[in-house]
Amino acid sequence: MDESDGSGPDSTRRALLALTVLAPALGAFRGAQGGHAGDGAAALAQAVAAYHRATIGSDVATLGRLVADDYMLVNSDSSVQAKPSYLADFRVPGFRLDPYTVEEPFRRIWGNAALDGGSMQLSWTSEGRRQSRHLRFVHAWIMQGGRWRLAFSQLTRIPDA
Repeated sequence: MDESDGSGPDSTRRALLALTVLAPALGAFRGAQGGHAGDGAAALAQAVAAYHRATIGSDVATLGRLVADDYMLVNSDSSVQAKPSYLADFRVPGFRLDPYTVEEPFRRIWGNAALDGGSMQLSWTSEGRRQSRHLRFVHAWIMQGGRWRLAFSQLTRIPDA
């Protein structure tokens, strides 16, 4: 398999492995944030729930507060979006995500860094066309200014059976 363009399943695995390796190191910089692990877990759970509500509700203001300024999204088609482009999608007239359920959820917290993910059947309407994809996702969250912010997302399409 030619990996010269950096795309494909192996590059996705490398990116996820890098996140898994780096997340504990990021947690080492906990420093002045303090707090108990349980407090961080509860605050992260609230941020994740708010993110899902805002995503389904196209609540750009809330998404803007939850997503870090240097946010990066790697879509299931391997395209990459920064925060401004990501938020602009929710402002497109007629764009609407359907409610979804996270399956196979997981969450790992290392101090001020966390991974959250699972799989979902994502369906949406854009430009009058219905689309749907079965996806596996991982979100990297960081503690910034005393609150959890989404820093990175990776969406991977699950092939149809």
